[in-house]
Amino acid sequence: MGQLLVTPLAKMIRALGRHYGPIRSLAPKEPFQLLLWEYVAYLADDPTRAAAFAELKKSVGLGASEVADAPLPVLGAIARLGGSIAPALRAKRMHDVAVNVRDKWRGSLRSVLRLPYAEARRTLKAFPSIGPPGADKVLLLTGAEPILALDSNALRVLLRLGYGREDKNYAKSYASAQTAAMAELPKTIPSLQTAFLLLQHHGRELCRRTHPSCTVCPLRSACPFGGGVKTNAN
Repeated sequence: MGQLLVTPLAKMIRALGRHYGPIRSLAPKEPFQLLLWEYVAYLADDPTRAAAFAELKKSVGLGASEVADAPLPVLGAIARLGGSIAPALRAKRMHDVAVNVRDKWRGSLRSVLRLPYAEARRTLKAFPSIGPPGADKVLLLTGAEPILALDSNALRVLLRLGYGREDKNYAKSYASAQTAAMAELPKTIPSLQTAFLLLQHHGRELCRRTHPSCTVCPLRSACPFGGGVKTNAN
């Protein structure tokens, strides 16, 4: 464990922690609610997503039976609070997933968290629009599995830092970066949750897809991308 704490990536995570301070996740910790969290908004920042989620909790409730019984127009109106892209589709997904969880899983996905990692991941990926990143996020944020989840922002940061290999196939890029990063991070849930949140935040704030702020980045001295190689690339 001591050796892992001094790896280059572990040092960079600590540097991000000093730069940004503690990052608190607004996401829920319950697996079905985390699926709702994903569907209730799209391409929205966390405060917007949290506002839509809060309205869902207030107007409908967060139980599988409550969401399954809610009229689609009500779910659609809530989904619109989370962004103007495909709110009707996202509302339908909330409804259909709620029916699935109510009828197939007796209203709770907590039993999925007790499955072996590969099986739990496969089960979560069966839900609409939940790929490996989404499944890993559920398993990490619920505290079920010490696995580094990566959204598109966190993945971009790692690839720019030289962890993993970018591929036209997103799943291959994700797997390569995740494997490379996990080799240098402590295999504990708190450490990996912190790494996920800091990498995600850094990708949103400074290491953006376009116009990254490399000149003020706390990782620039160790970053092949920001060290003058490709500072204007996407």
